[in-house]
Amino acid sequence: MKINTVEPFILHVPVTGSQIADSTHTISHWGVVGARIATEDGLEGFGFTGTHAFLAGDRLITQCISTCHAPLLIGEDPDDVQRLWLKLARHPALQWIGRAGITTLSHAAIDVALWDLKAKRAGVPLWKLLGGQVREKVRAYNTDIGWLSIADDKLVEGARRAVDDGFTGIKIKVGSTVERDPARLAAVRRAIGPSVTLAIDGNGKWDLPTCLRFCHGARDQDVYWFEEPLWYDDVKSHAELARATSIPVALGEQLYTQDAFAEFFHQRAIHWVQPDVTRMAGITEVWRVCETANSYRLPVAPHAGDMSQVHVHLNYAHPACAVLEYIPWIKDCFEEPAEVVDGVFRLPQQPGAGTTPTARAWERFRV
Repeated sequence: MKINTVEPFILHVPVTGSQIADSTHTISHWGVVGARIATEDGLEGFGFTGTHAFLAGDRLITQCISTCHAPLLIGEDPDDVQRLWLKLARHPALQWIGRAGITTLSHAAIDVALWDLKAKRAGVPLWKLLGGQVREKVRAYNTDIGWLSIADDKLVEGARRAVDDGFTGIKIKVGSTVERDPARLAAVRRAIGPSVTLAIDGNGKWDLPTCLRFCHGARDQDVYWFEEPLWYDDVKSHAELARATSIPVALGEQLYTQDAFAEFFHQRAIHWVQPDVTRMAGITEVWRVCETANSYRLPVAPHAGDMSQVHVHLNYAHPACAVLEYIPWIKDCFEEPAEVVDGVFRLPQQPGAGTTPTARAWERFRV
């Protein structure tokens, strides 16, 4: 069976409340920018990347899908996922203008759509196609209660509520000031007690001296990891921070290739590995990063630019994956939403990758 059409799409979905902010970004909507791939027999696969709903940028991604990648796919066998990944990733003209950024985000949407198609054709959920269930449960941690835009008292209330709802892990944002953030961190730790994991995320805001000051002040709060403490590409400073603090260093959402991760592995600059199928070139490349992380005996906690629709399959199928982020913004847009019950992601049951939008989402949010 051959690929008949490749059609890009954009959905803009509201975030929790009117808007949220971390140390670097303020957004009101999440962009679901993707590709619908159809075969001659009418079967459809869906894949998408995650954006800040910047329409001009989203349209560049869809233009890349329709003008650069789609012509390379028409007439191909969609089951040849690995071969098609190489065809798109190693195309001479696309290498010259890409290898990261828009071309990779476009490729991510297409790769996920191909895996969705392959799993649907096999009649199984993606985790089964990837090799089957390797763990009984995937533990969820709640990020949506921890934005920097949330007032201190509301942050504490939200953390308590998340624990009452069954979450055994939460993550809060840092990166405002070294004076404010430790106090917020300590207040949340007091509220949730010692048995709940508490991670922090700086979104690349601080420099190394600031991070060292913060880590010194946070050393007694049992921080599960410090995510993106520094500028994303600064391997040397991450390695210095990893040697200087007992707080584990986590990163990966802004890395586009397995080669970028390889340098962090080589420099021992990372403790928690956080690839994202919407940032890298889809499931195919993220699986390679998970395999490398496993060879270093490093745990993987995928960054959820897909809001865990796809990553829940990865976490159930790959032995390196240890925990998964929960942000509920777009879950109701899909026929099988990523669902957390008593702090654990439900094992998906429907064939595919969990990426098929509902008719209602298509009508309400499509741009």
